[in-house]
Amino acid sequence: MRYRTLGRTGVQVSTLALGAMNFGAIGRTTQDDATAIVDAALDAGVNVIDTADWYSGGQSEELVGRAIAGRRDDVVLATKAYMPMSDEPNHRGSSRRWLTRALDDSLRRLGVDHVDLYQVHRWDPETSDEETLSALTDLQRAGKIRYLGSSTFPAYRIVQAQWTARERGLSRYVTEQPSYSALQRGIEAHVLPVAQEHGLGVLAWSPLASGWLSGAVRAGQPASTHRAGVLPERFDLDVPANRARLDAVEQLAKVAADAGLTLIQLALGFVTAHPGVTSALIGPRTPEHLRAQLAAADTVLSDDVLDAIDAIVPPGVDLAPEEKYDTPPALLDARLRRR
Repeated sequence: MRYRTLGRTGVQVSTLALGAMNFGAIGRTTQDDATAIVDAALDAGVNVIDTADWYSGGQSEELVGRAIAGRRDDVVLATKAYMPMSDEPNHRGSSRRWLTRALDDSLRRLGVDHVDLYQVHRWDPETSDEETLSALTDLQRAGKIRYLGSSTFPAYRIVQAQWTARERGLSRYVTEQPSYSALQRGIEAHVLPVAQEHGLGVLAWSPLASGWLSGAVRAGQPASTHRAGVLPERFDLDVPANRARLDAVEQLAKVAADAGLTLIQLALGFVTAHPGVTSALIGPRTPEHLRAQLAAADTVLSDDVLDAIDAIVPPGVDLAPEEKYDTPPALLDARLRRR
């Protein structure tokens, strides 16, 4: 396992980090499976575990908490808040009122007295950066969190938050967690350069493109990835974007084979090759999935292989732009574009 410094924090983190979104009802992963995955990951040198309050309604945090019991000091523990946790309108977002409550709930579910990285799961257009950062700064000073992070923020919001922290004397986000894969490269144009400019660590989620790059989606066979059963429309080959993805997958699989790699090794090696990326977040649902992904721990792609990937999916291009989660609200809500 290789290690890199998380932004400018001095904290050393593994280039593969364990994402726990599949723990619980979402991935039908039991406590026994979660514990086996966590134990195997830590034994292999993974030292980052990332979860969120929203994953399976808090169940992921509970499973992670039990799995790391007795090994807490070995883990850089990260969680997130923002997503709705009930129908109550104030049980979501990034207000001081909610983040204070959400963090206490996460600490209880995790069975710990602090988390190492607390991330705002999405940019909240209803809440000012000053409100959010002042609340997080106070929680940091109270010893409940060590570092602050953002997730899936548009590049201009990352810059705005950095400016607010500096101007108001508040703690700043030291990490960003964007979606990034060989099929979804849009963040190369703006988010990754901004993160590098501001010294942010980057924890890239969905490096296997929701299973498209796991080997479970190939031409001439039904998609066997779990995600295809949950979101079948994203794998429907009657959709032009999905046909384009499948074509790219077939070409990438050949590049991998010619290089003596699995498609998973190629996909994870691509993400960790970018100088702006600190770690790739893998999200295994079973111990078998984890073993296949850990095989990429030491994968370093040659320039020829990276050039071949560029020829298939050009830099900065998203093959499924409608699946991005950092689109500014003004592009989604017509009322924000009209008088």
